[in-house]
Amino acid sequence: MQAAVTVLIVLLSLDFLSAQSKSDLRNSSNVQTGETGQKTKNQPHIIFILIDDQGYNDIGYHNPTIKTPTLDKLAAEGVILENYYVQPICTPSRSQLITGRYQIHTGLQHSIIRPRQPSCLPSHMDTLPERLRDAGYSTHMVGKWHLGFYRKACLPTRKGFDTFFGSLTGSVDYYSYRSCDGPGLCGYDLHDNERVAWGQKGKYSTMLFTQRARKILESHNLTDKPLFLLLSLQAVHTPLQPPKSYIYPYRDMANVARRKFAAMVSTVDEAVRNITYALRKYGHYRNSVIIYSTDNGAQPFTGGSNWPLRGRKGTYWEGGIRGVAFVHSPLLKRRRRVSKALLHITDWFPTLVGLAGGNISQSQGLDGFDVWPTISEGKESPRKEILHNIDPLHKYLTETKSSEDKPTKKAAAVSPTKGATFKKPKKQKKVVKQKLNKKSGFKLKATKKPQIFTQPATKSKKSKPVSKLKERSGPKSKLAPESKTKPQFQHQPILYNKPKIQSSGTPSASGAFNHKSKRTTSQNHNLSQSRPAQNKSKKQLKEQFKLKSKQMFLQNQNISQSGSPTPRLQPAPPPLWDTSVQAAIRVGDWKMLTGDPGHGDWVPLQMLPTLPGRWWNLERSSAPRYKSSAHKNVWLFNITSDPFERQDLADQRPDVVQQLLARLAYYNQTAVPVYFPPDDPRANPSRHGETWVPWADEEEEGKYQGVYKKGKNAKKKRKKKCQLCKLKSFFLKLNTGMMSNGI
Repeated sequence: MQAAVTVLIVLLSLDFLSAQSKSDLRNSSNVQTGETGQKTKNQPHIIFILIDDQGYNDIGYHNPTIKTPTLDKLAAEGVILENYYVQPICTPSRSQLITGRYQIHTGLQHSIIRPRQPSCLPSHMDTLPERLRDAGYSTHMVGKWHLGFYRKACLPTRKGFDTFFGSLTGSVDYYSYRSCDGPGLCGYDLHDNERVAWGQKGKYSTMLFTQRARKILESHNLTDKPLFLLLSLQAVHTPLQPPKSYIYPYRDMANVARRKFAAMVSTVDEAVRNITYALRKYGHYRNSVIIYSTDNGAQPFTGGSNWPLRGRKGTYWEGGIRGVAFVHSPLLKRRRRVSKALLHITDWFPTLVGLAGGNISQSQGLDGFDVWPTISEGKESPRKEILHNIDPLHKYLTETKSSEDKPTKKAAAVSPTKGATFKKPKKQKKVVKQKLNKKSGFKLKATKKPQIFTQPATKSKKSKPVSKLKERSGPKSKLAPESKTKPQFQHQPILYNKPKIQSSGTPSASGAFNHKSKRTTSQNHNLSQSRPAQNKSKKQLKEQFKLKSKQMFLQNQNISQSGSPTPRLQPAPPPLWDTSVQAAIRVGDWKMLTGDPGHGDWVPLQMLPTLPGRWWNLERSSAPRYKSSAHKNVWLFNITSDPFERQDLADQRPDVVQQLLARLAYYNQTAVPVYFPPDDPRANPSRHGETWVPWADEEEEGKYQGVYKKGKNAKKKRKKKCQLCKLKSFFLKLNTGMMSNGI
């Protein structure tokens, strides 16, 4: 009996120990998401490799002439992201990666952060490394920062990184680490944490940064915290300074800049090979996620290539914003595939925090989505739309200067509810008065806004038949009844129902009218019919045309389907969006651009080393001549069926234009003011031992309000500059560049 009791006790104790060990194993395998964010075995190491200015055609799996065997292998074994978008320039892309928010919500809508600007990421906004550090990660950054450094609170080590080694400005010399922001404003820019890293001159930056990254992987303990490493290489940004040994494989390339650029891409490929080798060597690879991404498109005239995409770096065409990217990891559930799911650089914040087991609910106002199931399992992307940007400081000025009127140069955000107001009748009166005082007859010229008078009236007394004018007006379109109610905006990526269209070809909200539309031909017909008798006095003519001008303007806002004016003359409702503002948005398959989207040519695949010749027009001749239409400021493309943006559908699909304008108006309501302060003279490196370092006190945050606007003197100087001087300056710079490239 006693032996049986003993056996029972032993069995019970063994069962208890087994249950306890299973419970411990279960607890150790689960990812902790509490406030402490303690490390667990399931948290992967995250290696994010960010490349500067690498274009769509600058990687081997898109262009075999570029030799990137490591990148091609990693991409082929992982998931290639073929519908992935970034920003067209450095600072906005990096800010969206670090904060997970659109730049309209960080105040960085306009341009980049210059070295002397007292600007950086908002202090109240949390960052990706901060959230990963809260989840128990060890966070490190190596390479280019370019997110501001005027105060110490702006440095990477104050934004969530445990260590930092790299440069703070946007562009440095690859060997001397000298960065310039104008003539005589150059300084040394290489930092180790918050100290200047002297003694590194002569070492190639790509190799130097790779060595530091390998040291971090080597010193990291497997049983310690999980690792987050942001390797932000300066390559392949200018200046084009590859080591000579990397140029030899591309000796057959005719273009010198392209040859050097390709060589620098090869240095990146070698750097990634060394990083992946270190991951395997030190035991991190099996539990790691490697993300490779560019920060924007390439600059073709400094060696890069976005072919066959349209546009270049700094533009909102596909060539400037569709990024090269892939994910490589043994943790991927579906590998060796190409993903065409819609993704954006803001998605990395919630995706990586969620992958690390962090608490994403602590980050308010994120614009990104957790897309790890999309990348790893091939599920549908939760993202349905992307706001590429709204830059109220970049307005497309379509006005033409006349002797009576001064061109509008106001650069301010336009309220989406108020829209643009029309103040052109007064301008038209001045033009009419001037012409009536002349004896040569009756002739109207295009005024500052050509959308009202786009074609001059004929001199003959006999007006053209209405039928002939209608033949030139293009396809008919139904007009929706006007409504005085404001549009209702919902935060849904769903297109709106039956928008209001007022003319064939272009919506009323766009503010850009087709010069062959019914509205214009109806105008000119009314003008020709309303010509007064020649025996009237000048005073009577002036009074009559004042009335006619006012009536004509009101009639143009209420044109019926047949082109005849409506009985009631009522002012048009305010447009939904001021299309002179530079903006770009993607909703589903549709992409719309307003304002000035940037240089929109397709730069050919092979660029000759000579001056622009016949090759320059290979694609320009087939492209619509937008410059001839001064009021063209809305473009619409179906990116799914037309990824190269060759067919503008803005005139054919005004309903879609209206719907996307409504989305822009919604996003603009959530935007914060642009923060673009003037240069601070205290940042001059000569005041800080010829180095770029923080120069302002901590209490100076928010000292500069508003945006930087040039004074009147600067404008006058620009006006005085002659065209011949500009031409001479252009050829001088071109000749200098050719000589430096050895052409």
